[in-house]
Amino acid sequence: MSISSLKEKYPDLVVSMRKAAVLAGLEILDVYAQSDFGIQIKSDESPLTLADLRADKAIATTLAELVPDIPIVSEETYTEGDRQRDAIFFLVDPLDGTKEFIKKTGEFTVNIALIVRGKAALGVVYVPVSGDLFYRDLDGLSYVESDASRVERRGQIAQINCRAVDGQKITAVKSASHSNEETEAFLRKYNPVQSKSAGSSLKFCLIARGAADLYPRLGRTMEWDTGAAHAVLKGAGGNVYRIDTFEELEYGKEVMDNPHFVAASNGLKLTQG
Repeated sequence: MSISSLKEKYPDLVVSMRKAAVLAGLEILDVYAQSDFGIQIKSDESPLTLADLRADKAIATTLAELVPDIPIVSEETYTEGDRQRDAIFFLVDPLDGTKEFIKKTGEFTVNIALIVRGKAALGVVYVPVSGDLFYRDLDGLSYVESDASRVERRGQIAQINCRAVDGQKITAVKSASHSNEETEAFLRKYNPVQSKSAGSSLKFCLIARGAADLYPRLGRTMEWDTGAAHAVLKGAGGNVYRIDTFEELEYGKEVMDNPHFVAASNGLKLTQG
């Protein structure tokens, strides 16, 4: 199903995704203002808070009401029995950057992607603290909405694009919480003159809005960590590629782990080997 077909069948799809993300953001900020986040440790040793759970419920309830025929795969409710076989589904991380949330850095997001035949087609990435909402719309382009914290009133909207790449002035993005020597070795091939650090899906958004050129991730991530921001980057003139094959990252696989990948502007010539 192409984006034009989505627009015909689901004309309010991105509006529905936006509403779900903003409502989740309100739940997150309510917990953020409290002294007790209700922190638990999951089986994979990652943290879980009341904000994750409340945001997940808000998204599930909203999408089920507005778009009931599209199934949802979410980090907080996923089991191996839920492996997605549908040609189209929502892929959700209700609170991407839980560690950043706990540290109160503000660099955490709500991620809602629409996956179509294994590809990241549409995406909404909402930053509750700043109110910025990045999204790929049904015209195939990506935008940022400022002050998106109100459900019924839109903020100021501007189209975003990856910048023209100057091979002598490359800016790389690194994870605020994860980095390793393998990542540094990969970056040395591009001789970046500047590095920026960001949490959660904000790393992809830096490239999408023209503030950086590439972001390699040579560590463990899951499909719900990347799907929404991947779609936003595609609409801005970039993409996300597996490092082993340089093919576009895909979703709805047998396992939810992503391979190592690099997110980059389409203007950057990637180097294999």
